[in-house]
Amino acid sequence: MTATRTRRRRAPGDDRASSGRLIAIERDERLEEHAGKGQLIDRRAPPTRAVVVTPALSSRTPSARTPEARLEEAVGLAAAIDLVVVASRLAPLSEIRPATYLGKGKVAELAELVEAEKAELVVMDTALSPVQQRNLEKELKAKVLDRTGLILEIFGRRARTKEGVLQVEHAHLTWQKSRLVRSWTHLERQRGGFGFLGGPGETQIEADRRVIGERILKIERELAQVRRTRGLHRAGRKRVPYPVVALVGYTNAGKSTLFNRLTKAEVMAADMLFATLDPTLREIRLPHGAHAILSDTVGFISELPTQLVEAFRATLEEVLEADVILHVRDISHEDADAQGADVAAVLSDLGVDPETDPRLIEVWNKIDALDEHAREMLTATAARREEGKRPLLVSALTGAGTDQLLERVEQLLSTGRETLVVTLGAGDGAGENWLYSRSDVLERSVGDDGAVRLTVRIEPQRVPGLRRRFPSVEETGAPEQELRRA
Repeated sequence: MTATRTRRRRAPGDDRASSGRLIAIERDERLEEHAGKGQLIDRRAPPTRAVVVTPALSSRTPSARTPEARLEEAVGLAAAIDLVVVASRLAPLSEIRPATYLGKGKVAELAELVEAEKAELVVMDTALSPVQQRNLEKELKAKVLDRTGLILEIFGRRARTKEGVLQVEHAHLTWQKSRLVRSWTHLERQRGGFGFLGGPGETQIEADRRVIGERILKIERELAQVRRTRGLHRAGRKRVPYPVVALVGYTNAGKSTLFNRLTKAEVMAADMLFATLDPTLREIRLPHGAHAILSDTVGFISELPTQLVEAFRATLEEVLEADVILHVRDISHEDADAQGADVAAVLSDLGVDPETDPRLIEVWNKIDALDEHAREMLTATAARREEGKRPLLVSALTGAGTDQLLERVEQLLSTGRETLVVTLGAGDGAGENWLYSRSDVLERSVGDDGAVRLTVRIEPQRVPGLRRRFPSVEETGAPEQELRRA
């Protein structure tokens, strides 16, 4: 048999399609040729030009944070997602307008600024209602993003772990579900009832709400599993048991830099808001050799969206379970007091009372950014606090004060522990290793007969096992401050 070929008739548009493909191939070859000559081709989308606006509502009650500081923080938030801030403005207003939040004159002025700067995005440093956001977009002819949406965008970029991604998506969908508008009524799926009396069936907005609701339920089921896993990990750490030291504080207060300083780790630390999001755990050694786990948690911020507080409650449970809580503050910031109050408010919502909780240590960070006179003033201010609540001045960047911080952490962790003296035989290396791995060895001495005397500090629940393991155990009444490691 002879094979026969069937020739397809060329369609009228085939020549144009072929020529288009040839042009595309030639363009790609030219691009590759230029790239081969050392010219890099940037295929990334151009950065978004943005205008940042901070409304300054005149109020009889003075605010702890100045409008200028709020505007600076909003610009920092915009820069955290690589927006190009071409202009930033304060918008004074006497009252909030229901339609556009700002007054007509201020909206018109802002529209001129957006057009002059060719801005594609306007960041409003406040929470907007869906109607206000939509009306502003119509008037300004640009996309409008409020503070909640901006923080959600930042969290979405920073999330790396599965738990973090799920938490951010849950918060974003919860926020988005309330902002769907009735702009899809022409896409009604059906009409209910008979004749012309039946109302519209499921509209597109209702279908969107249903899809978002189903996705939220699925995420909640996955988060429940993640929380169970985290609970198992927490239970495992309790069995070790290593004490947990949690870092909390305002975003960009230097928590990650301090974390790296204490643990010799390389967690991302940058001079930007929300540089790190997912919690990180590392082991640290205290001055007398004891081990502890240091936890770096998500940073706080003023007017933190409610959706994010609820979504990250499981992550923040690390703070509730911690044996020591380090409240890290950027003491060089002009709004340090207001930032400290914001963190204290979030801790109170979590059930940690900053005024009475004995686990809390206040850390005044970034003293390297202050001059000598300002440091002396802060040292005098800290010295006037009562003994148990006295802040510690440190510089995570240079390491100044971190040794005293670790000593304070160790002192707080040793509360309630017993101090004992254990005498070992000259060749009992295994017993000495047992003590070093399960207790804090405060002092070591060797007698003339070769016997080793170890002064140890140990948790009460481990004392019975120690007494069973070693026959020669004595109690000591020496104050722990006077004991030093040999």
